[in-house]
Amino acid sequence: MPGSDRLRVAYLVYRGNPHCGGQGVYTRELARELTELGPEVTVFSGPPYPELADPTRLVRVPSLDLYRPTNPFRVPWPHEVRTSVDLREFAIMCGAGFPEPYTFSLRAQRLLASRRADFDLIHDNQCLGRGLVTMMERDGWPVLATLHHPITVDRDLDLAHASGPWRRLTLRRWYGFLEMQMAVARQIPRLLTVSESSRRDITEQMGVPAERLHVVPVGVDPTVFRPLAGRARVPGRLMTTASADVPMKGLVPLLEALAKVRTERPDAHLVVIGRPKPKSLIPRRIDELGLTHAVEFVSGVTTEAIVEHYAQAELACVPSLYEGFSLPAVEAMACGVPVVGTTGGAVPEVIGRDAETGLLVPPGDPSALAVAILRALGDPALRERIGAAGRARTLERFTWRRTAQGTLEHYHTLLDDHARRRAAAPC
Repeated sequence: MPGSDRLRVAYLVYRGNPHCGGQGVYTRELARELTELGPEVTVFSGPPYPELADPTRLVRVPSLDLYRPTNPFRVPWPHEVRTSVDLREFAIMCGAGFPEPYTFSLRAQRLLASRRADFDLIHDNQCLGRGLVTMMERDGWPVLATLHHPITVDRDLDLAHASGPWRRLTLRRWYGFLEMQMAVARQIPRLLTVSESSRRDITEQMGVPAERLHVVPVGVDPTVFRPLAGRARVPGRLMTTASADVPMKGLVPLLEALAKVRTERPDAHLVVIGRPKPKSLIPRRIDELGLTHAVEFVSGVTTEAIVEHYAQAELACVPSLYEGFSLPAVEAMACGVPVVGTTGGAVPEVIGRDAETGLLVPPGDPSALAVAILRALGDPALRERIGAAGRARTLERFTWRRTAQGTLEHYHTLLDDHARRRAAAPC
């Protein structure tokens, strides 16, 4: 390795929100565990920025921040638009597109162009912007990327649930970045994904050669996500995580299932970690189902508070229509909470066998979900057995230390392959 005996990683994440979605969690936990194994990890992130165990290892990559929660789709002040990248970012947003992966990659490339001697490799977390191609082809970087799941699935599900032609048109423009990501992914020599389901779907839907795509599951910190002694579970309490208010997460089928469950269990109620987007249809659906006082949204809470919520829940629900992995499932299991999940995407890979380490139902089927919830709520022995087996499964298979060890192996393979290619290249 050039320059140092200690592996030096430039890790890229175009948005590292620590409280919403999985990118910020993946970044924080992987960087921490890799550092404990030896590598020096410097995180280059666009806003919102991740919370790292060592904040000095964060390099903020400023942008126009056009999607900040307090002012989404904002119009920047003229003095904020300083570069051609800024101009392109605003122009793409005005055309109903999503510019962040593209513009972040350009900014990251410019930041790293003069720092080739400072790092041994680049690890990209699902940005897959065109700037990565420049880093590889012109600047000579070894590049590895994590592709959690094919965003083509998000696009197709959003289009299937679109309310009309105009909505479908704007969604197609929003997902315009996908063509870029697919083209870039096909050029990266080594990619990681988080499940066999994602590997299969990425290969089929994005055209990434299967031999370049390797599975390294993500995980959980079992010392943080753990059963809490002395906490009483609230009768009838269900819990779910819906940090992204999109059809793929299956919140509407879960609400419909809850309405069915309450005809037999009036005490059943739901705590949702997350909040609806502005103009979301979720609040109206809650009213239509008569669930106004049976659903509580909790957002902006700490990890410790989430663990407290798990300790009070009798059952956790993962109603997703599709998941590339499912951090909420593995976090609930680590807390010893029995999980009812769907067979969408990789959820069964996480939960395991039906009725042994969790309960599984078809995705998008409120009736089947209601039956499973009623079964679990009515059988304390089943809940206790599945909860204990689920935690044992996470300890065996899904920890961040295992994720870091697998990732580190691929770093070394990437560097070996890169050195061979350079040695074989004509002078």
